[in-house]
Amino acid sequence: MTVRIGMIGPGGMGQAHIERIHTVIAGGRVVAVSDVDPARAAEVAERIGGVSHLTSAELIASPDVDAVMICSFGPAHEVDVLACIAAGKPVFCEKPLTPTAEAALRIMEAEQAVGRRLVTVGFMRRFDASYREMKDLLDSGELGETLMVHCAHRNPTVPEMYTWDMAINDTAIHEVDTMRWLLGEEFVSVRVDTPKKTSLRFPHLQDPLVLILTSTSGVRVDDEIFVNCQFGYDIRCEAVAERGAVSLSDQELTSVRREHTAGNKITRDHNDRFRGAFVTEVQEWISGVARGEHTGSTSWDGYAAACVCDAGVKALTELGEVAVEMIERPAFYA
Repeated sequence: MTVRIGMIGPGGMGQAHIERIHTVIAGGRVVAVSDVDPARAAEVAERIGGVSHLTSAELIASPDVDAVMICSFGPAHEVDVLACIAAGKPVFCEKPLTPTAEAALRIMEAEQAVGRRLVTVGFMRRFDASYREMKDLLDSGELGETLMVHCAHRNPTVPEMYTWDMAINDTAIHEVDTMRWLLGEEFVSVRVDTPKKTSLRFPHLQDPLVLILTSTSGVRVDDEIFVNCQFGYDIRCEAVAERGAVSLSDQELTSVRREHTAGNKITRDHNDRFRGAFVTEVQEWISGVARGEHTGSTSWDGYAAACVCDAGVKALTELGEVAVEMIERPAFYA
């Protein structure tokens, strides 16, 4: 069967997903689109031979749509995810599931009420081959207990619409989820350190900043968030354990020496660096939908990450550590 997908928000990320689905992923087709900009929705629909809907609600209700992908602005996610749950349609929602834990909790409650996992959150790093290899090694116990993890998330630049809190709940949320998955435990506290600010930022931003996370067992994770580093998209991670350390390798497969220089290319953005992870993630989602099974991150993962980010946003405006407040994991998401 071909899964007929409705796309809400065919912007940069949405159109990247459409390209993947239509060229390298099997079993799915984007047949409908909607967007806050009707002209963009119409243009994308015409280009892919699909239908343009004036509203996301209309798209979700369409009998010609089997499943929904949401790639719109984070604050708009909750209403559309709830509508997908009410319609009984599987939904792939790009991160963040919601900008706040309170909103994510409402989604979990709705999903549990219908008694079926329908929501998959787009935390693509779980599908990256290098992160998966790192997790397999740590889970094997060969290096002993993990003690600390050093991360960096660097973007060349961000637009002026990037608000002061997005460093936590839109950028660092990737490391928050990946570290929860890598370590297999939740975080209990957050601190934010504020280094000297780059002169190349917008005035309303603290850039860079360092997010300090402490897990249930005491593992300390530091995450450098630098969204105006200028030189490229640079993702780093090193886990330090009792008997060794494991880190992501550099970004390219080759290193070139020439004219008194040596080095490798640096990726431009997340679609470039994590292309393989995106393909694996969306392929597994589409195949799962076709089988009637849930795959990937759950609403709980979206909620737990939002709880940590809520504490991180609070820590960005206060001194000291902030406790992460969250409910017990429901059996539904065990």
